[in-house]
Amino acid sequence: MIKRIKYGLFGLLTLPVALSAQTTVRASIDSAAIMIGQQTVIHLDVSQEKNKKVQFPSFSEGLMPGIEVLSASKPDTEEVDDRIIRIKQDLLVTSFDSGLYYIPAIKFVVGKDTLRTNSLGLKVVTLPVDTVKKEFKDIKGVMKPEWVLADYYFIGLAILIFLFFVVWGIYAYLRYKKDKPFLITKAPEPQLPPHIKAVSELENIKKEKLWQQGREKDYYTRLTDVLRVYLTDRFGINALEMTSAEILNIIRCLPESQTVYQNLKNILELADFVKFAKWHPVPDENEQSMINAILFIDSTKPVELSPEELAKSVKLKNSKES
Repeated sequence: MIKRIKYGLFGLLTLPVALSAQTTVRASIDSAAIMIGQQTVIHLDVSQEKNKKVQFPSFSEGLMPGIEVLSASKPDTEEVDDRIIRIKQDLLVTSFDSGLYYIPAIKFVVGKDTLRTNSLGLKVVTLPVDTVKKEFKDIKGVMKPEWVLADYYFIGLAILIFLFFVVWGIYAYLRYKKDKPFLITKAPEPQLPPHIKAVSELENIKKEKLWQQGREKDYYTRLTDVLRVYLTDRFGINALEMTSAEILNIIRCLPESQTVYQNLKNILELADFVKFAKWHPVPDENEQSMINAILFIDSTKPVELSPEELAKSVKLKNSKES
């Protein structure tokens, strides 16, 4: 009998209320009984004339003690007919205290009038606890997480960087104490003088016997390349990018090459005939080109002074400056 009375009261509370002939407000709830912590939705429904303005209530301070409003949707308007519109709003509510809650009527403001919805009821129940059969256990302690290598990447990197700077500092200090540079650099290999390097390459060409194998073009190409490199290193001209005529115009003006200018000219002119006109020189011309190349290099190489001549030159230079 008590249960029937309760359900009868809940049915009466959820009946819609007609507040005026023009405007009606109504409230309903999805579930009148929930478990503690669960959520349910309260639906607010307003029917009104188009020319009237209904002010919805604010739920910023909650609905009532014991029931929390988690969120409120934006009012949704739909047109019923040419004169009436319907506005709906949903409230998501919950409760964390068990009990039977009476939700009073929700107020709406229409102009100077105040309209109220029907009242609602909400029952919040909790799980029954069997204190006889079930044993209560204490809260578990803090669990230690499993060891994961990725968690220590940053620490490992920081240790490696620290050790690197420690080792570098010790190394720099020891080098400083011994009055040595911090960085060990490899001494550059001594470069051969241009004339020695050129003569050595000419000897290699002679050993290959290119023109004896009918490879005159390869022979003169190699021969002139050696001379061009020598001219570049010896006189500082860009002979590798010049034509034979441009090279001869420059060499003609050098004092060191006056006696052997014709030798270089014979080599370059004959090489151009072989490379571009497919000329086939006789063996004597090939031999003579090699001799002319060696003679040109030997005649234009830097003059090497004896110790006595070097001392005399320095003394003379000093006397002129004074």
